[in-house]
Amino acid sequence: MATLILVRHGRSTANTAGLLAGWTPGVALDERGAEQAAALPGRLAGVPLAAVVTSPLQRCRETLAPLLAARPGLEPHTDERIGECHYGDWSGRKLSELSDEPLMKIVQQHPSAVAFPGGESMRAMQARAVDAVRDWNARIEEEHGSDAVFLMCSHGDIIKSLVADALGMHLDLFQRIHVDPCSVTAIRYTPIRPYVFRLGDTGDFGALVPSPASGDAEEPGAAEARTSGGNGDDAVVGGGAGAV
Repeated sequence: MATLILVRHGRSTANTAGLLAGWTPGVALDERGAEQAAALPGRLAGVPLAAVVTSPLQRCRETLAPLLAARPGLEPHTDERIGECHYGDWSGRKLSELSDEPLMKIVQQHPSAVAFPGGESMRAMQARAVDAVRDWNARIEEEHGSDAVFLMCSHGDIIKSLVADALGMHLDLFQRIHVDPCSVTAIRYTPIRPYVFRLGDTGDFGALVPSPASGDAEEPGAAEARTSGGNGDDAVVGGGAGAV
């Protein structure tokens, strides 16, 4: 079967503000996210892409713009099934506030039981994303052969749920997976089983650097970035802002 490259969108204005964006309109890449997107064509240079599929959300389309500009004739396909989780009433709220919600403990420890108020369940989120990948795998192989490579640009929780499926992990374990903004994950699907070749690859090891001790000076905005998905002790709904 074909090889799938999963790209999480670049860092967004919601990521750096510590907001759970969901399907909130108007969420764009921030300055760092635009830089990450601009570097993507170079990172994928030499990799032939049979097709590009994207979430319909603005931050994903902006992430792909430099890559598509570098590859004339490669038209993106939009698939709502790889769009962000529908977080319902949680959308647009601060992650720091959501951490006090009783449901957040279930999100972290038993996500297969979670249905967001006014939104969708995490099981439904994973099921639609897996269905999309399987459908596109079959289409790409039929049109371009079993050695073809295609790319999907999506979101943190979507990509984590797809990796969990590829690894044969229960959805309740998917919070053990982390993918930074504009990271690359590669999965090759075969008739027997999927193989994960890359996971959350950014080429940046900043997330491994210990956080400053209390009282030490740190980069402006670093504390907010940690609470929205830097190198904290728990998974962040939506994927977080990545390393500072």
